[in-house]
Amino acid sequence: MGQYKTIQGDTWDAISFKVYGNEMLFPLLMSANPEHVWVVIFDAGYTLAIPDKPEEVSEDLPPWKRGD
Repeated sequence: MGQYKTIQGDTWDAISFKVYGNEMLFPLLMSANPEHVWVVIFDAGYTLAIPDKPEEVSEDLPPWKRGD
């Protein structure tokens, strides 16, 4: 797990895109930082916990190879 220090104007989806390359992973960030979940637009200087990016699982794989 890493850390990210916010800059003025950061949003959950923008931070997600910066750290993961995918804005749709912002729920991971929100669950790791419940004390900031109500923030829509960040001020500078907040330190957020950044969970590791989950492994991508292909739906084309058979169930026994997906790790389910």
